[in-house]
Amino acid sequence: MQTPRNVLTPDALAMLQTIARTGSLAAAARALGMVPSALTYRVRQMEDALDVLLFDRSARRARPTEAGAELLKEGARLLDDIDATANRVKRVATGWEPQLTIAVDSIIAKATVMELCEQFFAQGAPTRIRLRDETLSGTLEALTSGQADLALGVADLVATSILHSAPLGEVRFLYAVAPHHPLARAPEPLSDELMRQHRAVAVADSVSRGRGVTIGLLGGQDVFTVASMQAKLDAHLRGLGCGSLPASMAQPYIDTGRLVVKATTGAERRVRVSYAWHQAGRTKPAKALQWWLDALKSPTTRGALLQRHRGV
Repeated sequence: MQTPRNVLTPDALAMLQTIARTGSLAAAARALGMVPSALTYRVRQMEDALDVLLFDRSARRARPTEAGAELLKEGARLLDDIDATANRVKRVATGWEPQLTIAVDSIIAKATVMELCEQFFAQGAPTRIRLRDETLSGTLEALTSGQADLALGVADLVATSILHSAPLGEVRFLYAVAPHHPLARAPEPLSDELMRQHRAVAVADSVSRGRGVTIGLLGGQDVFTVASMQAKLDAHLRGLGCGSLPASMAQPYIDTGRLVVKATTGAERRVRVSYAWHQAGRTKPAKALQWWLDALKSPTTRGALLQRHRGV
């Protein structure tokens, strides 16, 4: 006995579409250049394998049953998928990657990343894009472990023969608290001893091995750990803790009075970040990665990735 996998071939699904379009087995047979008995036999094979009736033959026209209509609908989708896969394979053979994975640090403006994705998709490239949210050393680990092809927002990077990088820019941090937080009314500059008495908000390192790194915490200080820089900003706005935030992310809330900048006894924190990519075994990047590298050559794009945290 035939199995569903054996009978549900692309040719068989196309044959069902012809029957539905012409309205009868005889007309479909003529359109397909088949003997009517041979077409009828193939339909019965499919019905036996699926244990359903696909067409109502009680009238002159072959009307799809409810099960037949469902198979026609799903069959059309499967045939479209086959055509799309064939086209994708042909285009991948021309140098496009099947998938490009990008690790995006939480310090990067997500709206700008989405705009770049929109521009990439607009060219009709066959490469699928996958974004990974990462933080601190987890951003670099995603690249070095082979889980990402491109990383945006990497700090403290040492380039190797297979790992390449270029500067993205500098991020300035401001110590900021909500206006109702106790430190908002404290005299400046804030001392380490005073800040240590209040809960800090920290972003968890997304590195999968080891303990990762923490930045800006004082010994013995209580800490509220969150998953992203956006979540850290939200915690600051709610007065749940204190600490430093990227100036570009905090500035709109400073301007409206929802955050208060406080001077501290420590030096202002500035971090240089880069973007990095793999190029193992290739003399030059494949086409999708090259598109992103070309886009990142623009100073405007690099600035937007670090500065434009509001809006889409």
